Amino acid sequence: MDSFIKLSNFGKIAPYAQLFRQGLLVTVLLSLFTVAIGFVLALILALMRMSNIRPFRALAVDRNGHLREGGPLVWLSKFNPLSFIATAYVEILRSTPVLVQIFIIYYGVFGMIDLPSFQLFGFIKFNRFFPGVVALGMNSGAYLCEIMRAGIQSIGSGQVNAARALGMTYGQTMRLVILPQAFRKMLPLILQQCIILFQDTTLVFAIGLTDFFRAAYVRGELMGLLTPYILGAGAIYFIISLGASIGVQQVQKRLRF
Repeated sequence: MDSFIKLSNFGKIAPYAQLFRQGLLVTVLLSLFTVAIGFVLALILALMRMSNIRPFRALAVDRNGHLREGGPLVWLSKFNPLSFIATAYVEILRSTPVLVQIFIIYYGVFGMIDLPSFQLFGFIKFNRFFPGVVALGMNSGAYLCEIMRAGIQSIGSGQVNAARALGMTYGQTMRLVILPQAFRKMLPLILQQCIILFQDTTLVFAIGLTDFFRAAYVRGELMGLLTPYILGAGAIYFIISLGASIGVQQVQKRLRF
């Protein structure tokens, strides 16, 4: 009887339809902004990791102009600060839980900054939305960086040499020759990472941002139907993710990978 009474409460879902639509909009905006930030950050990190900037390379040569055979000076001459910073960033972000990163950004970084408290679209709290975007963007950038680096390095060095022989600069070579080809190889993996990111947006629940999952959780708890609501939210995430995965498969077929 109690179960029947609880199930009858499903008729009360309608008044909360607007809340669910708002939560879904928050989730979509989180995903879009995070992908944009992550993509730009990943490209910068990938180029940093592949750079060949060695400010101490002169230390590998002795006073007579001969290369040293070994020692700390030789190791220091090979040190690339840009590659070191990018590699450290990627490894740290990929080796720690996303939830921990969200807490550090929200409570540690933005806890010391007085963010504006206005609401986007009249219901999205900016002081919670922005830290969530930054945290997820930083995390996705670390994963997308490795995808981009692998895609760029998969292009043969012969094409780079040919472009340089034609008089192209490094920037022109990357923009006109390397990146267009690498993007075709990276695209399926980037889209797959975007699906994972879409699922990770549920973690902003921990900092009080009302995304779709939090909307379902709060209403389910208030109505005594927590499990059905959570299962319903999970089903919607599943449907969206499955549809996106099928789309990725179609992209792979079109690109003939």
